Amino acid sequence: MTTSTSTATQRTRPHTGSTWLLLALACACQFMVILDASIVNVALPSVREDLGFTPTGLAWVVNGYLLTFAGFMLLGGRAADLFGPRRMLVAGLLLFSASSLVGGLATAAEVLVAARVAQGVGAAMMAPATLAVINTYFTEPQARGRAFGAWSASGGVGGMAGALAGGAITTGLSWRWIFLINVPIGAVLIAVAMMSLAGTRTGRRESLDLAGAVTGTAGLAALVYGVMQSTDHGWTSVQVVGPAVAGLLLLVVFTVLEARFAAQPMMPLRLFSIRGVAVSNSMLLLFGGIAIAMWYFTSLLLQNVLGYSALQAGLGQTPAAVTFVVIARWAAALLPRAGARPLVLAGCACFLAGFGWLAQALADSGYLTSVLGPTLLIAVGIGLTFPTLMAAATADVPEGDAGIIGGLANTASQVGGSVGLAVLATAASARTATEGGGNSPTAALAAGYGLVFLMAAGLGLAIAVISLLLPRRRRG
Repeated sequence: MTTSTSTATQRTRPHTGSTWLLLALACACQFMVILDASIVNVALPSVREDLGFTPTGLAWVVNGYLLTFAGFMLLGGRAADLFGPRRMLVAGLLLFSASSLVGGLATAAEVLVAARVAQGVGAAMMAPATLAVINTYFTEPQARGRAFGAWSASGGVGGMAGALAGGAITTGLSWRWIFLINVPIGAVLIAVAMMSLAGTRTGRRESLDLAGAVTGTAGLAALVYGVMQSTDHGWTSVQVVGPAVAGLLLLVVFTVLEARFAAQPMMPLRLFSIRGVAVSNSMLLLFGGIAIAMWYFTSLLLQNVLGYSALQAGLGQTPAAVTFVVIARWAAALLPRAGARPLVLAGCACFLAGFGWLAQALADSGYLTSVLGPTLLIAVGIGLTFPTLMAAATADVPEGDAGIIGGLANTASQVGGSVGLAVLATAASARTATEGGGNSPTAALAAGYGLVFLMAAGLGLAIAVISLLLPRRRRG
């Protein structure tokens, strides 16, 4: 048995009046991190024309960011525990802003891809640190619930704002400003972080688990890379199987190292003995697929089946985004009184009804009757479940492990989204090809997307079953 060499020193906590600034900082960073995952999608044709990307290379403007964001999240979370959320948030913002500047000024395709990879690393440093801030400074249950609601809503708005902001900036200015706008915003957030988190110290005297950091990060990155390749190659191709198997083997090695050999593990496996951590992260993996089905495939339905432009599709999803924000704030405030399980079950009921309804959309369907209603229902479900799952995944965790738990929760939802996108896209393509023989192209696409929505309803049912394992609400 080994004895930890950590020396927990008391943190300097902000006065109550300044907690709003900490929450605003965490929400702004989360908004920026999620926004940059999707804002470039609308600008890709302009980027390809200016920098001469090949079709395969262009995909890495998106994938380069997502790959490092998911792969480095655990490392970023552990670093926030060891070095403090202030240091990691400032370092992540510096890297994110600097790489945004390089990307905005890029004159070669390779430079832009490298900048996006660096942006993803910066985002992986920032996201767990924001959760560590919330866990550290919002200790009262209702205050923490409201903080998680605001944090979840900011990420949701960031994801939804991508298409609108990307289209507006690309049309009105240039695609370069999609990246350059991060520089002044990042400078302001760095100043706020330095000021509001100036008294934060972790007190940890542990060294970074280098072997765990290498195997864990490389394993996650390889697994996500292999899954990403499935959109261009078959699931049994060497391009998919090779990286995916290598990633899984590295994660097995990582688990053995953490369990048997690491004196100060990067991912302490004892945390999985906390029921809320294990159960909630399992549900977050599945939730990633639900989020992809809602925002990504609904956008495709609006554009490819109903004939909307990208900007119109973004506007068509705006009511759902607003609903999500409102419900997320309400659910987070209700969480301390109601407990996690009832909120998750209510959200899953919305998933089943909403996705089942959305699956009936046809090529000649109208927006009001076939899209607006079900997407509002699904948005209610997301608003009920996402902040609840994030709060449950980080509850009852020692303060010194807040960063790694935040990294784990973010990793679960990101990896779940990546795998979900690949699996759902494959299913949609196969169903579309099957239906294409005797139907119009739009009718075949509608059938493919309908299958995706039914599969998403199935994910909601699976989450409902797993939620029965959540701890009961404490009384008194």
